[in-house]
Amino acid sequence: MAVGTEITQPVSVIGSAPVRDLPSDTCYRDTENGIAWNNTWCQPHSGGRHFPDAPERRLPPLHKKGNIYRVDSCSTMPGSGLADMDTAGGLNFKLVLRSGVSFDTGGRHYMEDEHILIDNLVDHIDPLLMNMTPSSYYGVFDGHGGRDAAQFAKEKLLKYIVQDASFPVSVEKAVHEGFLNTDKAFAEACRMGNCASSGTTAITVLILGREVFVANVGDCRAVLSRKGKAVDMSRDHKPWCKQERLRIEALGGYIHDGYLNGQLGVTRAIGDWHIDGLKGAGCPLSGEPEVRRFLLSEDDEFLIIGCDGLWDVLSSNLAVEFARKRLQQHNDPARCCRELVAEALHRDSSDNLTVVIVCFQASPPPKFSSNLGVRKSISLQGLKDLQGALDSR
Repeated sequence: MAVGTEITQPVSVIGSAPVRDLPSDTCYRDTENGIAWNNTWCQPHSGGRHFPDAPERRLPPLHKKGNIYRVDSCSTMPGSGLADMDTAGGLNFKLVLRSGVSFDTGGRHYMEDEHILIDNLVDHIDPLLMNMTPSSYYGVFDGHGGRDAAQFAKEKLLKYIVQDASFPVSVEKAVHEGFLNTDKAFAEACRMGNCASSGTTAITVLILGREVFVANVGDCRAVLSRKGKAVDMSRDHKPWCKQERLRIEALGGYIHDGYLNGQLGVTRAIGDWHIDGLKGAGCPLSGEPEVRRFLLSEDDEFLIIGCDGLWDVLSSNLAVEFARKRLQQHNDPARCCRELVAEALHRDSSDNLTVVIVCFQASPPPKFSSNLGVRKSISLQGLKDLQGALDSR
């Protein structure tokens, strides 16, 4: 689909939350140049569902100039929680979202990865829920045993997040429940014969103003470049992880030859209901996500979201260093994704590869200059040797 293409979709209803059906394309764009706004996300106070415990918040007006959306600063009521948020990045911090994606079969014969990029959720979610507040959503889904679970999670997960009763008052809880409900729905779809048995790891990034919610099950990873430093925003759910191993053993599971119950290379996933003794109540394979929330500031440059095919051959630090240099050269997130995939292939990645980059600023990452001058000194022994040489003349 061409960048900037407007998408019109029918509205479907899941529970009580109307959500526009997402098209089958993997990239959805609202504008060519990105979306920009400042301060934090403001939640709706009228229309749509009623949240009796939610404080009333006055929504900012939405302005469009060319292909850039901007939102005036939010006004918050005391006790809303937003007034207590960290403002280290400045209340006037301008956020400009630009995203890109690249993927390759890598060392596999077929592709099992899926991904989703939505730079502006307003076009895909009932306006009564979002009340025209700018927001974005990105995800990478690394399927195994087939592509059905990854495709299902790509198409359904966002719907289950926004239809949850906790959304938008408690976004973390809504995301958490969205993953679990997607997992249950996939099990039912398989039981009804609508999907083939398979599984998928998943990582999603939901951006609401300056608030970012990263959720993952499995070994996809999101890494933030903060002032040039790599910051892991998710934890890999691998069998060698101590916390995961303790959880698995407490449920009667085991790790054999680096695999969960000798069968699976990850300890959390959506799907895999067909594997006896691995998934279900009291079983070691979990579909429960870990959800992390953080606030964007002017120090945050970009986020790399990738499947394990990338992270198997590149550390978080190397990936950020590589991407940062490329963005400084051309400032194109899509091109940078292609270059990261090419680098992973050059390093003999044996898995499918999917890389998403979300830039948070219009300008490329700055080049740091050192103000430390070179200080030359001579040791006391050196002074003595020099003095001895002079005295001998």
